[in-house]
Amino acid sequence: MKYETSHPWLKFALRLPQDDSRLWLILGEIASKVQHLSGVPLRPDVADDLHRIYLAKGVLATTAIEGNTLSEDQVRQLIDGKLDLPKSQKYLQQEVQNIVDLCNDEARQLLDPNGADRSLCMDLIRDYNRGVLKGLELPEGTVAGEIRTHSVVVGHVYRGAPAEDCGYLMDRLCTWLNSSDFVPPDEELRIPFALIKSIVAHVYLAWIHPFGDGNGRTARMMEFHVLFANGIPLPAAHLLSDHYNLTRTEYYRELAKASASGGDLLPFIRYALRGFLDGLRGQIALVREQQMRVAWENYVHGQFRKLKSSPTQKRRRELVFDLTDHGKWVEVSSIPLLTPKLAREYAKAGDRMVQRDLNAVAKMQLIQRRHGKVTANRGMIQAFLPRRVREREANS
Repeated sequence: MKYETSHPWLKFALRLPQDDSRLWLILGEIASKVQHLSGVPLRPDVADDLHRIYLAKGVLATTAIEGNTLSEDQVRQLIDGKLDLPKSQKYLQQEVQNIVDLCNDEARQLLDPNGADRSLCMDLIRDYNRGVLKGLELPEGTVAGEIRTHSVVVGHVYRGAPAEDCGYLMDRLCTWLNSSDFVPPDEELRIPFALIKSIVAHVYLAWIHPFGDGNGRTARMMEFHVLFANGIPLPAAHLLSDHYNLTRTEYYRELAKASASGGDLLPFIRYALRGFLDGLRGQIALVREQQMRVAWENYVHGQFRKLKSSPTQKRRRELVFDLTDHGKWVEVSSIPLLTPKLAREYAKAGDRMVQRDLNAVAKMQLIQRRHGKVTANRGMIQAFLPRRVREREANS
């Protein structure tokens, strides 16, 4: 076959070094953080917001790396059904909408206990390609979901596998991805194996480039599928796409190095895993911030429950929460302007009421004061965490 000469790096083989401690430490940390993220209870509104944030990031990344110029804010508007672009930009909206629809549909089907088998196969990959190209103007000779019959060059540098070999190569790729090479020996290794499988699927589809258009988006849908189908939480299933987009130059460089090396995937895998781990850390930090907010709100409500309920106590509690939402130091003179509701409350009584309220909540240790400014004392929640030696203390 032609590809054996033109693309000798398509070996359909991967051997992870057992003695690469750094690689396995990263995989172990990822597995631990995925379990942590999976087991964190969140308020429904917080969970929904987290899903929308990372759906927007993942969808934006999947399309932006191919040249789509919509902003993250515009993608969020699209997800919320509020984006309306001029006719000349509708194709950008369609590209993004296609990925949103595919991700949402894939998640629904994988979460359905009675759903059809979603193992990676050629029919599923064809469906992804049809989905990413839906409603778009295609290059001449390209049929959505159909293996190409012509040569393609990516970025004026990389030439896809010979067209006559693409069908065979895709069948071989699907067989390999479903083989024992990617079946973990025990459940504890499910996440590491899924990550490796998703990265390999992405790279090989990019190397083969079996479709006339939409190969990159199709590869990232395969990646998303493998991650979510194997227990990666939905927000985290978008992290690899986001990483590739944020480090686009390195992404293309690592892809080129992998083929130039004769098919050595380990450098690309390490690059992808580093980005995935950084993304997980960011998500856990965001979740932790939300949990701290819930703990703070519960604490404030608890402090006011000790007092006799009254309009005054309700106003003071709302003052604490308004300062919490503001998140910064506020001039005391600006307190009545902090929110429209506070403005209405304090318009009736003036500055003396503001001072009485601040004195009361300061006595409850719910705010901090400094040089004529105040802020919510959220830092006190840190005292509820287990004590540990900080880095500076340890090195002193």
